Amino acid sequence: MKILYLTFYFEPDLCAGSFRNTPLAKELSSLLDLKDRIHVVTTMPNRYNSFNEETISHEVTGNIEINRIKLPSHKSGLIDQSLAFIYYFFQTLKLTKSREYDIVFASSSRLFTAFLGSIISKRKKIPFYIDIRDIFVDTMNDVFKDKLLKYPILLFLKFIEKHTFKKAFHINLISEGFKSYFTKFKNTSFSYYTNGIDPEFLNFPISESMPNAEYIITYAGNIGEGQGLHKIIPEAAKLLGSKYKFRIIGDGGMKNELEEQLKNEKINNVEIIPPTNRKGLISYYHSTHFLFLHLNDYKAFKKVLPSKIFEYGSTDKPIIAGVSGFAAKFIENNLTNYIIFSPGDAKGFGQLLKNYAFEYTERLEFQKRFARSNINREMAKSIIKLGSQQF
Repeated sequence: MKILYLTFYFEPDLCAGSFRNTPLAKELSSLLDLKDRIHVVTTMPNRYNSFNEETISHEVTGNIEINRIKLPSHKSGLIDQSLAFIYYFFQTLKLTKSREYDIVFASSSRLFTAFLGSIISKRKKIPFYIDIRDIFVDTMNDVFKDKLLKYPILLFLKFIEKHTFKKAFHINLISEGFKSYFTKFKNTSFSYYTNGIDPEFLNFPISESMPNAEYIITYAGNIGEGQGLHKIIPEAAKLLGSKYKFRIIGDGGMKNELEEQLKNEKINNVEIIPPTNRKGLISYYHSTHFLFLHLNDYKAFKKVLPSKIFEYGSTDKPIIAGVSGFAAKFIENNLTNYIIFSPGDAKGFGQLLKNYAFEYTERLEFQKRFARSNINREMAKSIIKLGSQQF
């Protein structure tokens, strides 16, 4: 069997897309024979302009071949990212033009990775499997403010979306909150393999008591419009005062906006730390009291299920989540020891936190149910099953 595996992010990049797709590709590898081939076409590390890790553009390990496309430099802006993806799009078509495959698998938070997969699938007349991590059209509808640009762009995106999803033989939805959006696509089958907990986090030790003269609240991940940290952190930091310290680990398109607000308002209980690898991240988690998650107050985000929930849920640390919709329900139904507040509601968040009775709580059942290895094994089997069918 020959599998073409399309993902914009892959190891050693630091982001949810990389953390999902790297172990899934390895799981596929373990289930296939050495004579089988998985061809991963991805990019050189580019998630954050401030994080660079040495890697090679082409490597073969066992039955996995990886091509990493070097992208033009960008700073996470919308135009920058669009140009970077266009480059990835055409380089991938060039790389795969003369090669044969049995199935195309595309993991897509950006719609155009899936669109790329649909084009290759059609050209080579092979089945197409999509892993949907985000509803791109929904998100763009919330993010775009300029109405003159918004409506023609959305019309174009909906055309691409319809063309792409109608071509799929199978679609996996990372969040069951997406289900209602996809009911219009009748000619495909669906599954709901979520994100999961990576092995590095499954052995998180029981936390020891720490001094609470100053409570540390840690966020790790992208600092973008979607996370809306610039809309919650400055106000919350002021309201909570010196007894609480926010530690923000990451980078992204709204980092400068956040830093500017903190500077202008002379807020000194917020520390911003550059992106770090997972070993460094786990060390930061050990030394924190709370783990923090926030999504901007967009309609589209009521459907999503952030991967950070699984990472945080593997620890015994109390979780603070500014989320609504499906994510809030998922936390309520599957986790213990959490604070949920409405996105952007700094006053509500502060009041809940001040009334919280601090404790650590192990989440062994959650760890067992959502270990990524178990989820990936079942998902990998479904990819292989589709690839082995005759059409």
